[in-house]
Amino acid sequence: MKSYEVIRQAVEEPGVKAVAGALKVSPALVYKWCEQPADTEDPDQSGAKNPLDRVREMFLLTKDIRLIRWLCNEAGGFYISNPVPELRRTLDETIFGETRSMVRDFSELLDAVTEAVDDDPGIDADEADEIRQKWEDLKACVERFVIACEKGHYRLKKKDEKPAQAPPRK
Repeated sequence: MKSYEVIRQAVEEPGVKAVAGALKVSPALVYKWCEQPADTEDPDQSGAKNPLDRVREMFLLTKDIRLIRWLCNEAGGFYISNPVPELRRTLDETIFGETRSMVRDFSELLDAVTEAVDDDPGIDADEADEIRQKWEDLKACVERFVIACEKGHYRLKKKDEKPAQAPPRK
């Protein structure tokens, strides 16, 4: 689905005027966000670069996953990247590499908590933010592993077996 289609569907229920009013922009701008963006090759397209496209561009420029994580957190969830099976490594190397990553991320989370309470008994906002980032890293790592398990990325492929022969007819 294209970003302008997502926005078009999202503003349908509250209405363009209500969304525009809440965002303190003109309804015409919100309508533009709901259209296919202007293309340099097609002058008939009149859409404006919408907020979703801008966030995507910002992420592509910075490669900072915290942008996406923040949005997901605001929506009550969290971001997990899709698992990519590593074809050059053996099954054992891949599984143990993934489990080592999970243990490492858990260790980093524990280190962040320990450092936060070492200097004083409380955890301040900056320390809580650091703990949050380590927690997000750990959740993402474990979820990627579980999804890869569910998709069969760690399953040994059986060699082609001969098809079973049908029993002789009587």
